[in-house]
Amino acid sequence: MNPIEPGVYRLTRADVVRYAGASGDFNPIHWSDRQARAIGLPGVIGHGLLTMGLALRVVTDWAGDPAAIRSYRARFARPVVVPDNDDGVEVRVVGKVVAEGESSVTVRLDVVVGGGPVLSKVMVEVARPTPPAP
Repeated sequence: MNPIEPGVYRLTRADVVRYAGASGDFNPIHWSDRQARAIGLPGVIGHGLLTMGLALRVVTDWAGDPAAIRSYRARFARPVVVPDNDDGVEVRVVGKVVAEGESSVTVRLDVVVGGGPVLSKVMVEVARPTPPAP
């Protein structure tokens, strides 16, 4: 089984705004520093599901087929604060196969921003590829 290549993804305010449009989640904490700070956040935060989607890319790239994902679970450890600059924030993802079954493998992901986890207890079940028929 091939090793899982780590992923490094840059998340910018423009990405967050585009995701808001695609998802329909226009909560101002995802685009307004003023609104985010008013409720005690340090600034605009990325959508949790956007972070989960970025993290899953490591596994879908490794598996070669997004349809191979059978299940995906994670807990939000802390928000991803996205600064209002051109650089955004770097999301680092490392995956490791932690269990292998006959028809699937289980992958654990470590998802980190700024040296600390933003998702925890991340587990992905991936279907093993079916060998071609003779």
